[in-house]
Amino acid sequence: MSALCVAGGNAFYDRIAAAASETLQLTGNACIELTFCNADEIRALNREMRGIDKATDVLSFPSLALQAGQYEPFTPQRYPLDTDPISGAVLLGSIVICEQIACEQAREYGHGETREKGYLFLHGVLHLLGFDHIDEQDRARMRATEEQILLALDIRREE
Repeated sequence: MSALCVAGGNAFYDRIAAAASETLQLTGNACIELTFCNADEIRALNREMRGIDKATDVLSFPSLALQAGQYEPFTPQRYPLDTDPISGAVLLGSIVICEQIACEQAREYGHGETREKGYLFLHGVLHLLGFDHIDEQDRARMRATEEQILLALDIRREE
C-alpha cells in the first residue's frame, strides 16, 4: 500500500490523500506539494503555464507528463528523477488552489469552504495521477472516483 501525503503535512489534506491512495490501491510512498494563492496569482500562473488568461479554482502540475485521461496506477519506478533519495518518497507533483475562488464556489454550491478546498485538492490529486475530464466518459469516471473518496471520508456537500 502507499503512503500519499502533503509536503509539510496537513492533517485534513493528508486524510484525503490517504483515502485516495487506498481507494486507488496505490503502492509506494508519494508526496504532493500544495499551495494556496489569490485570484491574481492563479490567473498569472494559468496564463504563463497554460496560455489561458483566466483565474481558475485549481491547477495541477504532475511530475510526469501524463496523457490526459490515461490513468495508470502509480508506481515509484515510473518516477526515477522525482524520488527523494533519503525518504524514498516520490514527488507526484504540485497543486495550486485559489482560496478566493474556492470560497466563492463553496457559497455558490451551498457547502462549506473546507469541503470545497478538500474537493479541489482531491480533484488535483486525480489530475496528478492522469485522470481528466476532457470527454464525457473521462469526466464521469473522474467524478465517480471523487465522490467515492469523499463519501469514504464522510465529506459531504453540507459541510
